[in-house]
Amino acid sequence: KAATTLDEKIEKVRQKRKLQEREAKQVKVKVEDAEAEDDQIKKEHEDCSRDEEDVESEYSLDDESIFTTADKVKVKEKKRSKKGEEAESFFEDASQYDDNLSFQDMNLSRPLLKAITALGFKQPTPIQKACIPVGLLGKDICACAATGTGKTAAFILPVLERLIYKPRQAPITRVLVLVPTRELGIQVHSVTKQLAQFSSVTTCLAVGGLDVKTQEAALRSGPDILIATPGRLIDHLHNCPSFHLSSVEVLILDEADRMLDEYFEEQMKEIIRLCSHHRQTMLFSATMTEEVKDLASVSLKNPVRIFVNSNTDVAPFLRQEFIRIRPNREGDREAIVTALLTRTFQDHVMLFTQTKKQAHRMHILLGLMGLRVGELHGNLSQTQRLESLRRFKDEQIDILVATDVAARGLDIEGVKTVINFTMPNTIKHYVHRVGRTARAGKAGRSVSLVGEEERKMLKEIVKTAKTPVKARILPQDVILKFREKIENLEKDIYAVLCLEREEREMQQSEAQINKAKKQLETGKKESGSENLERSWFQTREERKKEKLAKALQEFDLALRGKKKRKKFVQDTQKKGQMTPEERSQFEILKSQMYAERLAKRNRRAKRARALPEEEPAAAPAGPKKKKKVSVFDEELTNTSRKALKQYRAGPSFEDRKRLGIAQRRKGGTFKSKSRY
Repeated sequence: KAATTLDEKIEKVRQKRKLQEREAKQVKVKVEDAEAEDDQIKKEHEDCSRDEEDVESEYSLDDESIFTTADKVKVKEKKRSKKGEEAESFFEDASQYDDNLSFQDMNLSRPLLKAITALGFKQPTPIQKACIPVGLLGKDICACAATGTGKTAAFILPVLERLIYKPRQAPITRVLVLVPTRELGIQVHSVTKQLAQFSSVTTCLAVGGLDVKTQEAALRSGPDILIATPGRLIDHLHNCPSFHLSSVEVLILDEADRMLDEYFEEQMKEIIRLCSHHRQTMLFSATMTEEVKDLASVSLKNPVRIFVNSNTDVAPFLRQEFIRIRPNREGDREAIVTALLTRTFQDHVMLFTQTKKQAHRMHILLGLMGLRVGELHGNLSQTQRLESLRRFKDEQIDILVATDVAARGLDIEGVKTVINFTMPNTIKHYVHRVGRTARAGKAGRSVSLVGEEERKMLKEIVKTAKTPVKARILPQDVILKFREKIENLEKDIYAVLCLEREEREMQQSEAQINKAKKQLETGKKESGSENLERSWFQTREERKKEKLAKALQEFDLALRGKKKRKKFVQDTQKKGQMTPEERSQFEILKSQMYAERLAKRNRRAKRARALPEEEPAAAPAGPKKKKKVSVFDEELTNTSRKALKQYRAGPSFEDRKRLGIAQRRKGGTFKSKSRY
């Protein structure tokens, strides 16, 4: 049996439901006809059909009223802070560039100017005006600019100019571009190929999910520019003997802050260790973190810092809207999102969720409602992920449901709206998510659902917003109607999930049978070459320890909610089927866990750096007087092993002697408590 896509399964369940409804109506009519007399059959049938028509018309009228009732949108005013305005950050005014600079004034080669014209670039963006001249000088760069401002061209153009000006003497890799996600890698590779189309510069892509052998063959030929994700690059470095990074002249870290998050940190250290020491390094991101500053201080030499926008600046033509979720209405999130997608924002929409499970559920739910939907997250194969992106770009689907894997650097043309199912972990993540729309000077809109626990982040966003922030209010009857629809579709959602599980089990058993057949035919187990495991820079034990440490860190939460959360997770695992409230609570819980992990990391003592701090210097405080502790308090609170042993043994000979002398001076006598 051929495997079917999720959309085919959803359509199958929808058709089955419609057929069941039709059959139920027919059975009802037959029962009524059998009970009625012959002379009244026609009349009753007419009445029945009239009733059905009335019910249908009422339902359609209800639907019409739902679709015609407009949402209220009002401006959210900024609350004036009592404190005086903070001193401006050092980074904001650090970049000086010529505003009248054009591509022709940048001393670029003819092949590059020809490619720029072919791509339709007319004027360079601020980040390009600031970075390209500095990059051409061969200096190290630490750059920060808002999403959608053309950072890829800002680092690729100076690199291509360098390669054209100084052609290679041997087939070696001279430029390494590191990206956090596969999709971003594919996008950067595509842009690089387009810009290098009129030159002899060769490029190669090494990301996960694509064929390893093909990539190894391409790496052996020594491409000029290598675009890779950290994991796959380390895999090749340890398993492809002829490939090394000692000849790398330029190292570029795109979305540098994301690559120092979570599990990437050790991999980044390994790659930088294997790179040539005499190199130009460029760090690019839309948001700058402490980890990036630490990396900059270690890996960059006399860097030029170019900050075109501050860390929390969103695109200039982005309209930000927020929908408030009341404390007891957390289960309305799905109903609100479906209402928005069926009534207001019907095409070119990206819906972001916190978890892969919720993204998959939203795909099924919206598909059952008759919308054209796709999904993009880590549980899909690379082929499925690329297919979802292609369909969304080609307008075959109207809505793309995604996790944060799609929040970084992806340039999808024509995205009108970004909807956040829950607020992301930090403002930094929010900036990246909403940066999928309003790119390259175009207008766009973001709609975020904000619960009580997420309002602190909302206040910060409103405070830093340069344009008015709107509050959208959906009519309550509309939300109730959609919630009812979702409850009616729960059986169908379960049916689709069952079909998926059955197909997965079938494929697994087929794979096992085929493997057994192959082994029987050859008369021996798989050949030695296939049996060889690919090596990694860490041993299995080290990897296990690292993963365990990260997992423990993830659940090492603040004590105030630790027991509650543990109980909540256990209860939901026992139940299996979660209510809408529990689902949204789980999404928020994931965000909170990340935020608390981040806060704990920020509380640690900062490392000493060569670079100056971003924050303004604090006012010098007077020397703190150390509180004098009495001998009694010191002895009472001393819980060391030595003190405990001494207490159990009683006073020593020296102590008794000292105490006796003190007693004699006072005129008393010292009596030992000893029996002897």
